[in-house]
Amino acid sequence: MRIMPRSFLTRTILMVLIPLIIALLIVTNAFFGNHWKRVHATLAKTLSGEITTMVHFLDKGDSEAVKTLAHDIGINVSIHDSLKRPKHNDNNDREAGPLAENLHNRLKQPANIYIDRSKRLIFVDIPVKDNKIATFATSMHRIYSTSTEVFLIWILGSILIVSILVTPFIILHTRSIRRIAKAANKFGRGMDVPGFKPSGSAEIREAATAMITMKERLNRYNKTRTDMLNAVGHDLKTPLTRMRLAVETDSAKKEDLLANIDRMTEMVNGYLAFARGEIPEIEQSVELPAMLTRIARDAAPNKEIILNFPEEPALFYARPAALTSAFTNIIENAARYAKKTLKITEIDSEESVTVTIEDDGIGIPDDKKAQALQPFVRLDESRSEKTGGTGLGLSIAQTAIENHGGEIFLEDSDLGGLKVRVVLPL
Repeated sequence: MRIMPRSFLTRTILMVLIPLIIALLIVTNAFFGNHWKRVHATLAKTLSGEITTMVHFLDKGDSEAVKTLAHDIGINVSIHDSLKRPKHNDNNDREAGPLAENLHNRLKQPANIYIDRSKRLIFVDIPVKDNKIATFATSMHRIYSTSTEVFLIWILGSILIVSILVTPFIILHTRSIRRIAKAANKFGRGMDVPGFKPSGSAEIREAATAMITMKERLNRYNKTRTDMLNAVGHDLKTPLTRMRLAVETDSAKKEDLLANIDRMTEMVNGYLAFARGEIPEIEQSVELPAMLTRIARDAAPNKEIILNFPEEPALFYARPAALTSAFTNIIENAARYAKKTLKITEIDSEESVTVTIEDDGIGIPDDKKAQALQPFVRLDESRSEKTGGTGLGLSIAQTAIENHGGEIFLEDSDLGGLKVRVVLPL
């Protein structure tokens, strides 16, 4: 048997209302329980004192004093030889019990109490002298306070008001979550959701934004894999064709064949490096200054290297192999095209670490910076006519940086060349 409902809307309403109801019940029981008893005891004691005083006057034969007192305190007094009353009185009732007990203690004789609930009246029959019966009639308000009932009504009303006010907001949150669920379902089937925008609370909007980002990365991932297959077929086809033609025409030379094999090996290694960029790896504490210094010195041993690092670098956790591969590609690219100088800077903040790699080369035109981050795109015309790589260097770096939740930007350097700015969250 399932107790907790499945619906998020129902669960949220219950999470709001159940603690509220429990808190109100505790307050009611702790405060008004004792309050109700004290108030009723006081009312019963007061009325029993008034009735006892009038009984004593009746026993003394002072009927005028009884009439005057009864008029002043709002009690109707009548004397009867006999009365036809129900067989059972209401002495043990919740409302009349305290009064019956007080009258018994004061008069030392029986007093019968009857309640007319339809008219909200109470009748107290007490034997007096000459075997007569004195009936004291008054309102039930003299012995019973309705404040507790009114308070309970207000509690129920407040719960109803809270429910009415809270439910629309919960419905709005639920609607936003349902929109995210529907969009995620369509995204999972490779479909787009036109017009889908984050809405709802900050946390829900953040989740929707993260899902949109995930969708964009998945699209880029799929496109990259398709491009890689196309590039493999295209790039390997050319040297294979040359080698086949050379063999068939008996013009094959060992040096040419080895050159073609080396070229194909370089391409395959590049594709494998790109494919390994998203393999899971355990995060560890990484010293960025030491990593960047080592990579820069290995990549540019014959060039001036300017290093600007904080005295106490931020403690950064990352996947070392992936991050090392990313910065190696960036720094080797900068060292390849730098004329004389390579500059690396790290700036730490409370939320992120920013690393910039700059060179004094000819840079990349603004209209081609976006293309430079795409896989299998070679910017030979803008950077160098001698390069013949696979066009995966910056793309491999971008994949690794994004897998760490960071971003990579290509900008113009004050040195005259390219500035690669990497922002990594702490």
